[in-house]
Order: sequence, then C-alpha cells, then structure tokens
Amino acid sequence: MGSVGAAYAIKRENVDRAVICYFGEGAASEGDAHAAFNFSATLECPVIFFCRNNGYAISTPTSEQYRGDGIAARGPGYGIMSIRVDGNDVFAVYNATKEARRRAVAENQPFLIEAMTYRIGHHSTSDDSSAYRSVDEVNYWDKQDHPISRLRHYMGHKGWWDEDQEKIWRKKSRKLVMEAFEEAERKRKPKLEYLFSDVYAEMPQHIKKQEESLGKHLKLYGEHYPLDSYEK
Repeated sequence: MGSVGAAYAIKRENVDRAVICYFGEGAASEGDAHAAFNFSATLECPVIFFCRNNGYAISTPTSEQYRGDGIAARGPGYGIMSIRVDGNDVFAVYNATKEARRRAVAENQPFLIEAMTYRIGHHSTSDDSSAYRSVDEVNYWDKQDHPISRLRHYMGHKGWWDEDQEKIWRKKSRKLVMEAFEEAERKRKPKLEYLFSDVYAEMPQHIKKQEESLGKHLKLYGEHYPLDSYEK
C-alpha cells in the first residue's frame, strides 16, 4: 500500500517518475496486495508491481498457495496491465521493466510483472528448506537454470567474457569484499538510541516506554553487555 501512496503523490506532482514495488508470490496472498492493486488501478497510479515468484514463499509451494494461473493473471481483474517473464533471464526482466516504466509514466497506469524464478537458498536463517524440497531439485536449478550462470554463458558465447577475466574478477571482488568487511569490523556499532529513532517524526509513547525500559535494564545489568563496542 505504501508504494501506491508514493505513486499517487508522484502523480499529483506531475513529474515523470514511477514507483516500483518488489514482493514475492507469498506476499501476493496477503490482503494488502489486493488492496494495493485495486487502489492503484482506480486512482491510476504510476506504479510497477514486480512479483518474484520463486515457487515457495517461505515454505509453502505454489501448488498449495493458489489454484489460479499465477499472479500475473490477477492483474486484468483489477484493470492492471500484466506480463509474465522468465525471471532467470536478465534481458527479459530488463526489457519488461523498462516497458512497464515507460507505460506507467506516460499513461499514469499501474503495471504488474510476474518474474518466474526459483529460490535456491533458505528463506531465512531460521528456515531449513530441506524439510519441504529435495536436494536434487535445488541442485537442478542451481546448475541448469541459474540466472548468473545463464548470463555468464551468454557473454562467453558473444565473446564478451572468458575464464581468465572470470578468475581476475573473482579475485579482485573477493579482495574488495574482505577489505570492506575488515573495515566494518573495526568500527563501533551504532548508538543504542538508534533502535528507537529515525522511524517516526515524533516518537510515540509506546516506543518511548521501550527506550526507557532498555535504559533501566542496562543501568542495572550493563556490565553483562559489550557496551564499549557501541558508539556513545
């Protein structure tokens, strides 16, 4: 819903801009998604809804999540232009997004893109995806239809990339990442007060109470926490 509000504000400002909202097919089952689709269509907002359909949401396969023809098929019911693309094809995603933006800006209309892809990793650190899918299934997508591998092969076929460039790039990238990682580790963590600020223009009472509660707790038990690692 927030993206639709932002898009409506852009429309009222009459500027050549659009909003893009990324979400998964799991989020598309939430009520907020349907409300956003309807508001964007009736208010004619320049917003692109980009659904990354990776097949599992958190752990529920699409076969158990909906009976219709995916997410793109829902668009026409709201009066939203829609398209489904191969989400593992870099060029398909780029071209679809480019055209969606052009139409959203030129016509003040929402656009729905459903990118069909696959989540190779776990949903989160608390998720064990082996509980609901096989290792063979994951390996297939990782080796046969990985978007990075597909782009790499395409670039090699065109003569734009080769193994030597790959090795140099990987070595250089790893060095940059490790340097950034080491630099970040040397810095102190942000001030604890930032846990409660930078969200509301005026801090509401329930957040103030949480901040006060933490302050009292640390005053009593601060010696048990690595407070020296935080900025003062």
